[in-house]
Amino acid sequence: MLHGKRILLIIGGGIAAFKSLELIRKLREDGAKVTPVLTKAGEQFATPLTVSSLCVDKVYRDLFDLTDEAEMGHIELSRAADLVVVVPATADLLAKMANGMANDLASTVLLATDKPVLVAPAMNVRMWLHPATQRNVATLREDGVSFVGPVEGAMACGEYGPGRMVEARDIQDAITVALADKALKGKRVLVTSGPTHEPIDPVRYIANRSSGTQGTAIAKALQGQGAEVVFVTGPTNIAPPAGVEVVNVETAAEMLSAVEDALPADAAIFAAAVADWHVTSASDSKIKKDINGIPALVLAENSDILATVSQLKEGRPGLVIGFAAETDDVIANATSKRERKGCDWIVANDVSPQTGIMGGDENEVVLISAEGADAWPRMGKTAVAELLASRISLALGGEET
Repeated sequence: MLHGKRILLIIGGGIAAFKSLELIRKLREDGAKVTPVLTKAGEQFATPLTVSSLCVDKVYRDLFDLTDEAEMGHIELSRAADLVVVVPATADLLAKMANGMANDLASTVLLATDKPVLVAPAMNVRMWLHPATQRNVATLREDGVSFVGPVEGAMACGEYGPGRMVEARDIQDAITVALADKALKGKRVLVTSGPTHEPIDPVRYIANRSSGTQGTAIAKALQGQGAEVVFVTGPTNIAPPAGVEVVNVETAAEMLSAVEDALPADAAIFAAAVADWHVTSASDSKIKKDINGIPALVLAENSDILATVSQLKEGRPGLVIGFAAETDDVIANATSKRERKGCDWIVANDVSPQTGIMGGDENEVVLISAEGADAWPRMGKTAVAELLASRISLALGGEET
């Protein structure tokens, strides 16, 4: 997939730099040419000789090396590649990038490049969560820099939390998608998101704790890959991504109708937390407390949107993805759900109250497919969306330009 692609790989200074060596090997096996830039701090974790041997190319290290400036100056170096990749992207490198600093070869190349940039952050959990780092990340995202990770996990310093760099294979997937130049261009993708509200009376309803954060992030990530996104959303407080077709619904019945109207589509991702039941005796006026006691609510089952689309005889999307929010036996229940519904993939997670996932900013999912269960580390919902978008892009084989 990467045959003939030119990648400028900037290796930052962190223990995760050892993963850059595996990444180089994977990229070269896939046919890419890798030109390495090694920071001074990066040299403490990956030696120039090792990097040069794996890349079969010279390692660029010094901004003021006159020979290099004559042969391959930092301007040419920054623009000769198809993609600039930073692995690991330390807090220092992210800060330099966000603030336009250029005091070494790596930061100068990043400031001078006119090519897309992909970063794989890695740092201590406190450094990642620090407001300064989060401001820098937000700035870089607005500037168009792509991120893969970080995830939650154990760190070399002995702490545990978000900030751990993703694995080399995940970075390779993100590179493949980035170099496809809008891998989902020409593809129409349907995304459902948020909860549904099933009315009891004009002021009360049955709902759930879904915030719509994950579905919104997925729609945005798919849009970033060039897809035409139809976003069907239940009531949330989160603004939908700009530039996508938004269909606002309230009930499960309205969501099913909107989904059917949005077809055909190349892929459908059902991230909404749809209520299983609705009240058949919903009142047109507010139900009052009276001497007769608690009113009886008669419930009826809602239509199964995921199963309905998965089992279409005609017009079924080529890739149908459901979500399974479980509180126990996550993999077993999600695997059973995939087989029962007839969808291609299930994104499963544990939404037990102690996880803080339902309505929170992080997620820890297992991707269930015909090939089995692929457990992803805990990470931010934006990172989950970007990784899922990469997998969808690879599965659909989006139009190349």
